[in-house]
This record gives sequence, structure tokens and C-alpha cells, in this order.
Amino acid sequence: MSDQDLFDEELFEGEELTEKQKKILIAAIESFSEKGFAATSTNEIAKKAGVAEGTIFRHYKTKKELLLNIVSPVMAKLVAPFVIRDFDKVLNKRFDTFEEFLRAVFKNRHEFIEKNSQIIRILLQEIPFQPELREQFKEHVAAKLFERFTKAAAYYQEKGQLLEIPPASALRMTASSIIGYFIAKYVIFPESEWDDEVEMERTIQFILRGLGTETK
Repeated sequence: MSDQDLFDEELFEGEELTEKQKKILIAAIESFSEKGFAATSTNEIAKKAGVAEGTIFRHYKTKKELLLNIVSPVMAKLVAPFVIRDFDKVLNKRFDTFEEFLRAVFKNRHEFIEKNSQIIRILLQEIPFQPELREQFKEHVAAKLFERFTKAAAYYQEKGQLLEIPPASALRMTASSIIGYFIAKYVIFPESEWDDEVEMERTIQFILRGLGTETK
């Protein structure tokens, strides 16, 4: 069974969906990921799913409702639990240096995003434009990670390796750099030549020069 098949199986677990609904959702994930929500038509999704366009509207009143039906269970059942559970392996571990912590965070998130690139691309593309998705992200992911990162920031501040600034500011600067890396790779320049190791190292050094201090 492929990674995508496993993803689909987890996505639909516990959902009372017909086979046609599953085909519609899978086709929509592929189309939204490839072209973006605004540029994808329900007719395209219907053709890819092998159903009539009217079938989509029997299950989902609008294209936006279709998007939310894709993202909501993904956010609640897959992304949030996986992010929290898997990210805890990094956030709860006390690395010797802030630099080691950053490398572990980057590697951890990179592996997760590579495995779930289609749905992550949809999230990166649509969260800035869809208020409902932003609220879900805040509820299921951001709020739960903030407390964990705050503790990690305090730890490295005590060690003299992180600037004495409010943890919220440290989180914002770190997250914007790392998320910006993934937006560039998967949304803005998806077809460009990309050396992951080089670009991740540049991003890490950028964060360290802005937030790091000399180790005591």
C-alpha cells in the first residue's frame, strides 16, 4: 500500500462516506494541490473523480464547502494529532544548543511535509485566504504548540543561547522563517531546482544570527 493510500485510509477512517464521495474528495485534493482552490473548477474535479458534476453538488453545496470538508478532518484527525505527537519528540527533548534544536525541528517538519505534500500544499495556499481554515489551524495546531515552544524558548534563554525577548516574538520569528521556506518550496517555486540541505542550512543560520547568542 502506497503512502497516499495510507493517507486516504486515515483521512476517511470513521467517516460515513460513499465511494463516490471518497473519489470526489481524493480528486479535489489532487486538483486543489496542483492548481489551487480558485483556479480549480468543480467540472475538473468531477472529471478526475469519474462522476457527474451534479453529483458533487448533491453532496457539497459549494466548492468552498468541498474544500472545508477536505481540510477540516485533515486538520482535526491527521495534521493536529500528528503535529503534536510527532513534534513533541523534538520540543520535549533538551538539546545542548539552540542550533541543535533548530536542526531537529527543521528535519522533523521536513519529513512530515514531504510525506503529506499534497494536503500541506493546500493548507499553505489557502489558510491566508480562508478565515475558517485560519481558525481551525489556531484551534487545532497553533494554540497547542505555543505552550510547548514557550517552554523550549525559556530553556535556551536560561542557557544564554537565545535572545531575552518574549517567547511569542521568538516563536513568530522562528516560525515565519521555517514556514516561509516551505511556502517557497511547495507553493511559490514548486518546479525550481531546490537543494534541501543547502536551503535548510541557510535558513537555520539566518535564524541563529537573528535570535541566537554566544553560548555562555
